[in-house]
Amino acid sequence: MPISRANGVDIYYERAGSGPPMLFLHAMPFDHSLWMYQVARYSARYTTIALDLRGWGRSAKPHEAFSLQDMAQDALGVLSDEGILEAPILIGCSIGSKIALTLACEAPDKFPALVVIGGNSGAQDFTKRIADYETAAHNSEMPAFHLSHLRHGVAKSWADSSIGAYLLKGFVERGADLDSRSIGRVFEAMQASNLLDALQACHTPTLVVNGEFDSARAAGERTASLMPNAAHHLMAGAGHCCFMEDPDGFDLVVLDFLRRNGL
Repeated sequence: MPISRANGVDIYYERAGSGPPMLFLHAMPFDHSLWMYQVARYSARYTTIALDLRGWGRSAKPHEAFSLQDMAQDALGVLSDEGILEAPILIGCSIGSKIALTLACEAPDKFPALVVIGGNSGAQDFTKRIADYETAAHNSEMPAFHLSHLRHGVAKSWADSSIGAYLLKGFVERGADLDSRSIGRVFEAMQASNLLDALQACHTPTLVVNGEFDSARAAGERTASLMPNAAHHLMAGAGHCCFMEDPDGFDLVVLDFLRRNGL
């Protein structure tokens, strides 16, 4: 089982394909499998790395406080352990999009392109979400609460479909050892991050994608408007994780974006 310890925390990841590197950063409350469709397709021409963020999946679940920058360094540590020296195309959703933006804002000339889904770059308040996870754990209701949170990340019609229900059930089953305290630390790191003042200086070619029913839509549109080399795309009928709900439609947009940028 591939584990990176380069940043002092166990980070699980999976590598596939060959070619220019592409790093996938998932949303909460999912895991690296959120990118199953993209890895299956993009690995034909790219080296894909999909990891479990700390606190999720098979990665470590620390209780001490950490920052979003620490989580960004986890991702770079995976690349280092894999001997990938070339800066990757960054693709992230929700917290994954904020980690991707963090990396690009800190080194705006390093990464060849960003694809951010959701794309909230400002401060956020997850006080209630943290408390809800603690309550669910205390009441031994984590699987049911996890499922309700997963459903929040997709359009209701997709969650109620046979494939949607099947895939969401898999995330719940893989999340059997989730730790509410560690999840709280992840949310604290995310809500403490505010990149709005740094976006103007980030010239990385960026595609911001939101589903029509994405609760982060307005925040994603704001992010795209503040970046000098960013475009925004709206996916009709989809929710926050539009790339899982409509992988073909998403991939057509992303691959066209990459081709137009020589990638």
